[in-house]
Amino acid sequence: MATYRIAAIDGDGIGPEVMVQARKALAAAAHRFKFEVDYTHFDLGGSRYLSTGEVLPDEELAEIRNHDAILLGAVGTPDVPPGVLERGLLLRIRFEFDQYVNLRPVKLYDGVPTPIAGLTPDRCDLVVVRENTEGSYVGTGGFLRKNTPHEIATQNSINTRHGVERVIVNAFERATKRNNKLTVAHKTNVMNFAGDLWWRTAQEVAPQFSNVELEYVHVDALCLHMINTPERYDVIVTDNLFGDIITDLGAAIQGGLGMAASGNINPAHGTPSMFEPVHGSAPDIAGNGWANPVAAVLSAAMCMEDFDEYEAAGALEAAATSVLPELASMGGPDMGMSTDQIGDLIAERVAG
Repeated sequence: MATYRIAAIDGDGIGPEVMVQARKALAAAAHRFKFEVDYTHFDLGGSRYLSTGEVLPDEELAEIRNHDAILLGAVGTPDVPPGVLERGLLLRIRFEFDQYVNLRPVKLYDGVPTPIAGLTPDRCDLVVVRENTEGSYVGTGGFLRKNTPHEIATQNSINTRHGVERVIVNAFERATKRNNKLTVAHKTNVMNFAGDLWWRTAQEVAPQFSNVELEYVHVDALCLHMINTPERYDVIVTDNLFGDIITDLGAAIQGGLGMAASGNINPAHGTPSMFEPVHGSAPDIAGNGWANPVAAVLSAAMCMEDFDEYEAAGALEAAATSVLPELASMGGPDMGMSTDQIGDLIAERVAG
């Protein structure tokens, strides 16, 4: 019987509330599909930083490295300055563990309201493969004459052939398992150096995947098309910054950030990948039982898929999305069920 060692970072706000529900669902899946899950809990996030000044000590990073995956609830509190947790915790894990693929499904489920009039689930089922360790998030740049009338700020985007090629190859591989269509999104008409590298690399890799239809689209046009005709896309690959923007747009289309799951993946599995809902810590509703745990369970399903536990992943996704038509709203005080009640129902349905 397989045993998976998972580092659990519940985090702040509603993070612990939704993570409890994800673990309930995973326990049901483990029992049904005959595997075990062994958790190690790490107290990391805004509360830890405010109480100790620590973000991610080296010894805890080393301990997390020895796990098979990371499940993250959410981190962030209003009193922590912007960038402290993002760079010190989230981006550090991504960079240290070479989680170079950020995977974000954009899928509209039955019973979920969408701001796009007339959109139906059969027209919205795509995945965004976002480069996750280069681009604008590397943090190169700086200030000159800061806080003066002549201030200069620079922020550079770093794109290497190695980094671009490996994420494009991963996107091609995912396209072969879906509908054999891959779209490269960039801005070659303005970012003519970085964009050229991305599009030229995709064209050079394409002969290895002769069954995949390859196309290019400017990222601004893609944002328009995603709203008007999301069905035209299947797998989208793009850089770190553009991917961040595209995936939030995708979350809005599929019913809001509360519905969005994600994976930060090291495809080589040499270090743990990290799976998290992207809704944030929502401190304003924490402790009220108003958090929708579906995205956390869907993130756990992505984790199981990364382990090749496909039956468990399918059962988790099916159970989590089956409750959506029964909710009066996708989150907040008017859901019709509490966070715990939704989690119990999902786990019951996973158990079969």
